[in-house]
Amino acid sequence: MAKSELYRKGQALRRQLLGDAYVDRANQTTYNDPMMRKFIDVATETVFGALWARPGLDLKTRTLVCVVSDAATGREPELALHLRMALRQGWTEEELTEVLLHMSGYVGVPIIREAMLMARRVFAEVRGEAAG
Repeated sequence: MAKSELYRKGQALRRQLLGDAYVDRANQTTYNDPMMRKFIDVATETVFGALWARPGLDLKTRTLVCVVSDAATGREPELALHLRMALRQGWTEEELTEVLLHMSGYVGVPIIREAMLMARRVFAEVRGEAAG
């Protein structure tokens, strides 16, 4: 894929949001085959390069929007990714837990229970990575 300005911007933003180690690991595992490489190239340009880089909301707010959207729609793999981003943007485990708890009254306890289980797993992973 020819690397447009949006692609280059998206690539830098993806690394900023997720960290170099996470992006390198994902590129070597999930995105190492041609089909998934096409996917991440499109996502890098259109989602990270165009949407995440837009003015009007800071990155911290954008990560929370994604956490809420993922939790409300039961998108657990994306929730894990966006929780990781939210922590890197300065949200605390306590704040993210409160957001999820608050959502239980609006989208339902069962779906938020699943989101809380995913959050517990991501929080432990991130703490482990920071310690090691």
